[in-house]
Amino acid sequence: MADTAPAPLSHRRVLSIALPIVLSNATVPILGLVDTGVVGQLGMPAPIGAVGIGAVILTAIYWIFGFLRMGTVGLTSQAIGAGDGREVSALLSRALLIAALGGLALIALQGPLFLGGFALSPASPEVEALARQYMALRIWSAPAAIAMYGITGWLIAQERTRAVLVIQVVMNGINIGLDLLFVLHLDLGVQGVAAATLIAEWGGLALGLWFCRDAFARRAWRDAARIFDAVRLRRMAAVSSDILIRSVLLEAVIVSFLFFGADFGDVTLAANQILLQFLHVTSFGLDGFAFAAETLVGQALGARDRAALRRSAQLASLWGAVVSVLLALSFVLFGGLIVDLMTTAPEVRQAARGYLYWMALAPLVGLAPYMLDGIFIGATQTRDMRDMMVLSAAVYGALIWPLTATLGNHGLWAGLLIFFAARGITLGLRYPALEARTEGR
Repeated sequence: MADTAPAPLSHRRVLSIALPIVLSNATVPILGLVDTGVVGQLGMPAPIGAVGIGAVILTAIYWIFGFLRMGTVGLTSQAIGAGDGREVSALLSRALLIAALGGLALIALQGPLFLGGFALSPASPEVEALARQYMALRIWSAPAAIAMYGITGWLIAQERTRAVLVIQVVMNGINIGLDLLFVLHLDLGVQGVAAATLIAEWGGLALGLWFCRDAFARRAWRDAARIFDAVRLRRMAAVSSDILIRSVLLEAVIVSFLFFGADFGDVTLAANQILLQFLHVTSFGLDGFAFAAETLVGQALGARDRAALRRSAQLASLWGAVVSVLLALSFVLFGGLIVDLMTTAPEVRQAARGYLYWMALAPLVGLAPYMLDGIFIGATQTRDMRDMMVLSAAVYGALIWPLTATLGNHGLWAGLLIFFAARGITLGLRYPALEARTEGR
């Protein structure tokens, strides 16, 4: 782990971190398609809706613990850069303990959590009853699902993204195979889909722990004095809380975008849902290079190497820019075809095509916030991330009403891209201070 000298900073090193993450992200939509497809074979609409709403509610609940991945990457990569192998092992133990406690809390509180979820996403009595069956079974994998955030972050910090890809592929393979067995052959319906995911998530945890076995070769992983050290715990708590606030604000902006879009009618709402998939593709494409920035910047900061930090940020951002330009060109050239593949409704096709130039701009405008998020996560400058997100959300909130009142749905998309730009500009202004801290930590 931290005892091994890192490879020289190079384009090859950035790509070796980023590309497995891009491939891993590409497998994510496949599982949703299979889940929907197998319950669709039951010939009734209720099971499809139940699996959809149940998965959305659980994903939103688990997402609260997303800070565990980002915080673990930053802290672990810095420990690696500082050559502190014992802290690398201890960080994994802290992440797993948080996941265990968080997962058990979700299991204990599932009643009120599910009640709140259905209050926000109401469904018919039949769909809600089936969704409750799905969620009541799948919630038992909460500790495993949350632990994977920490394990993923820990592996990324060590540039072991191929292991992350293997875990994702194996989990999806188990899930898909069991979906087919439980639903189509054993006729277990919605509960079969939940059982398949439950087993896949625990299986993924087992595989993840196997990939982390080198951490358990050190005594530090069970060194209670180090694991529960008050200073280190306070730092981890501060990083985690800042990331959580930042993520909640980001989610609030996205949710408000959906709510505003609903006011423009069913056709526009449907078009926006299709166009949001372009943003998901952009996210999948840039995530890997943001993760590379997290890892390499964190290691440089841990080593107090300002030149390495700057070169890490430049190399990761350069490849992120290449991907952004390719995505923008792809959306210009093939955006209409993609829209046509996603819907057969003529009016929705026509509406979506009218906004495609926003999709071409999104990867270009989104490059800076994506890459700077990775840089600031690696440097664990999460207070800046939190504060700049507050400022950017305020800019969005101040402009979205007049923009939508004047330009309608075009104003809505303009507001979202202005939000992206505000995040990039505000974090960019804080970057010199981040570099300056490298030698003064």
